[in-house]
Amino acid sequence: MSVLTSILKKFFGSKSEKDVKEILPIVEQIKAEYEKLQNLTNDQLREESEKLKKIIKDAYKDDLERQNELKSKVEDSSIDYEERDRMYKEIEKLEKTIKETIKNKLDEILPIAFAIIKETAKRFKENETIKVKATEFDKQLAINHSNVVIDGDYAIYYNKWYAGGNEITWDMVHYDVQLIGGIVLHQGKIAEMATGEGKTLVATLPMFLNALSGRGAHLVTVNDYLAKRDAEWMGPLYQFHGLSVDCIDKHQPNSQERRQAYNADITYGTNNEFGFDYLRDNMAHRPEELVQRGHNYVIVDEVDSVLIDEARTPLIISGPVGKTDDDKLFMEFKPKVVELYNAQKRLIAKLVAEAKQLLKEGKQDEAGVKIFRAHKGLPKNRPLIKLLSEQGVKALMQKTEKIYLAENAKRMPEITEELYFVIEEQHNSVEITEKGIDLITGQTDDPEFFIIPDIGTKIAEIEQSDLSEKEKLKAKEELMTDHAIKTQRIHAVNQLVKAYVMFEKDVDYVV
Repeated sequence: MSVLTSILKKFFGSKSEKDVKEILPIVEQIKAEYEKLQNLTNDQLREESEKLKKIIKDAYKDDLERQNELKSKVEDSSIDYEERDRMYKEIEKLEKTIKETIKNKLDEILPIAFAIIKETAKRFKENETIKVKATEFDKQLAINHSNVVIDGDYAIYYNKWYAGGNEITWDMVHYDVQLIGGIVLHQGKIAEMATGEGKTLVATLPMFLNALSGRGAHLVTVNDYLAKRDAEWMGPLYQFHGLSVDCIDKHQPNSQERRQAYNADITYGTNNEFGFDYLRDNMAHRPEELVQRGHNYVIVDEVDSVLIDEARTPLIISGPVGKTDDDKLFMEFKPKVVELYNAQKRLIAKLVAEAKQLLKEGKQDEAGVKIFRAHKGLPKNRPLIKLLSEQGVKALMQKTEKIYLAENAKRMPEITEELYFVIEEQHNSVEITEKGIDLITGQTDDPEFFIIPDIGTKIAEIEQSDLSEKEKLKAKEELMTDHAIKTQRIHAVNQLVKAYVMFEKDVDYVV
């Protein structure tokens, strides 16, 4: 079968190669438009993006006016049910028409839009400052952004700004492979790119294009650090062309600031925050309580993690429940679990610090082991996530993981024996190790705290004993009671550990 596949690929090419071949003419159009922009002034470059906004709005202006007219009439109490129903259907039909019109226009202007962003990136790279005539948007931007300064009638954009707590100097321009990636993302497909191929930069192309419609564009990331960093890092490219940028993770839920973040032209955020806002909006009693606006276009970063791994944990907003026996157990064992969790946190902090030092010393293999061990212990640890975002570190961890997963994970105990518990993100589970059990049972008077009695063996021993029938019955009842208590106890401890290590308040759930 593999030989036949190879022969077919040789004659007809792979699916990927065919897709790229179809996209290459569009890449050539982008490059042609890019050449035309070289001699434009900075103000003329900005005017090009304004022209594109107008082209899109003009395309659906008549349908939008008709839709708004119907929306204003439909609330009239004098209109009968049948007429109102007809008007609602027409509004829905017009919305579909508007969306289709916008889609077609975006496909038309894609080459020039992508070229504008590429030229903007180039100018930021080649110039410490870019001077343009100041607009009201520039003046508002300068209030909170140090990289924009108003000088008389002009706005000066600097090519240095802060992203993720660090000052960066812009030094990137889109390559052809990134143009291809941008086209793929605009078409609603998955773009698989290796580490270092500039996925964050690729997203600027379709995000800019789709934001030109004025209906918003969302970018979903896996953690709040990346959401905030990417919004700050890529933001000036969009802001230079009058597009507002915000990150929902910077603002409290149900706040006016979060509502404004959703009304920005480009909105960054984590999957959980987008999801919970959607759930809360569906519980709202009045339109003014809503924070999200209509869903127009979205890019999902780390799509396998967000739509497969993270999707294993449903987002649930629940009401109050009464106290149960489980609650009492949770309160009883909570201090033990807190100590277990804190012990693991201290261990992971030590492993991350040691890994950083080993990376500085060039000891890649040793650093990989430390990083992989830390990931098995606390994959959501923020310093670890930050370390993994550095170039080449995630690839190093994955290389180490392959070594220890070989031969049915025969060497995995070498990684996990130092940990107090092991997290399996894919299975959404936590397993307490022998070291963790020792830490918990060391605080109890029961040396068999984590050992469930073997019911079958114990009952056989009771039956074969010299006890009377009454004593045997009593012994069996005590055995069953002990079994039930220990089973419930172990379940409570496991659930507590899982809650502490896998779910973060206001991130994975909201109270």
